Amino acid sequence: MPPIAISTVTTAREIGRAAWERLAPPGHPFLNADFLDILERHETAGPACGWQANHLIAKDRDGMVVGILPSYLKRNSHGDFIRDWSWAAAYEQLGKIYFPKLLSGLPHTPARGPRLLVGSGNDADGLRTSLIEAARHRVSANGLSSWHVALPADSDVDLLVSQSLLVSHDVQFHWRNRGFGDFDEFLGAFASARRRKVKAERRRIIDSGLRIEVRHGDEIDPAEWPALHQLYATTFDKFGNYAAFSPSCFAELAATLGRRMVVFIAREQATPVAISICFRSNDTLYGRYWGTQGNYHSLHFELCFYQGIAYCLEHGLSTFEPGAGGEHKVARGFEPTLVRSCHWIEDERMRHLIGQHLARQKSAVLAYAEEAASHLPYRTEP
Repeated sequence: MPPIAISTVTTAREIGRAAWERLAPPGHPFLNADFLDILERHETAGPACGWQANHLIAKDRDGMVVGILPSYLKRNSHGDFIRDWSWAAAYEQLGKIYFPKLLSGLPHTPARGPRLLVGSGNDADGLRTSLIEAARHRVSANGLSSWHVALPADSDVDLLVSQSLLVSHDVQFHWRNRGFGDFDEFLGAFASARRRKVKAERRRIIDSGLRIEVRHGDEIDPAEWPALHQLYATTFDKFGNYAAFSPSCFAELAATLGRRMVVFIAREQATPVAISICFRSNDTLYGRYWGTQGNYHSLHFELCFYQGIAYCLEHGLSTFEPGAGGEHKVARGFEPTLVRSCHWIEDERMRHLIGQHLARQKSAVLAYAEEAASHLPYRTEP
């Protein structure tokens, strides 16, 4: 492999649009020149909430960026979906320091995807290995406890495991288009009792008089975002969670990402009463942020699940990933899907203990996924 130099930059903007477009998946809503930059500038992924950009970039001898590893120094575990709260507690009990840690992933976004962004040439594997080695060196040189790669693509997982990283397992619930022509055909694959339940839920929304809008980011006036954001923020506050996104952040994401943001809005007359904010790639819809100020029966299912499925079918998307957690998704056709994250633990003893924990956890996660799959609503295996 030709000589390369790996360094860090403290903002996504420093990487440059041309490098993102050359190395990231085309049409991706999160891995691009805009998403991380906007989150960082609006402090959604900034020091005030525990994120400090430390993106690793690889350059060739001519100074061209040939590899990107989006990374952050994290001073807490909010919004990274690593699920390492107990690890931090164990460190504290043993008199060790867990934070800051190094995280490679997407802020507030539990979406699988490539993390070691390189081109497709003959040097691809060598570049990816060099980025891994550089991340591990950064942990050691800066006295960090650990490096975590959140929800990487399967090909990244294989390479990370070969470089001695541990693997954690989790379950998300994803909808896949199994050749359904429209929503009625999708629902027709359900057992009759499950089908009646979904129809009843959707009928409640029709009978309520609520009006559902489907709008892309560039179809929403910036002046609308304060009211839409309030729905999101109120719901986060209700459950004691941190509403990381500001109205101005949503507005800039909408204007910049355009059709890569998809927003489902429920209105009572002219007033927005609920919102579900999604993002899309060329083949996948990603469900992210829900909010409402009212109590409307079945509206969460309609905005967060059924409208998304209908959108995928209309626009030819093959997959809908509606976010982390949620066993209630199974009855609505979302299949339990195994997802993985990878971890380098610098302290050898802690690496051994956490590795034992993850080995025990894996069998429980696999059993849970198998049990959940037995409750899918389809008449036969989809």
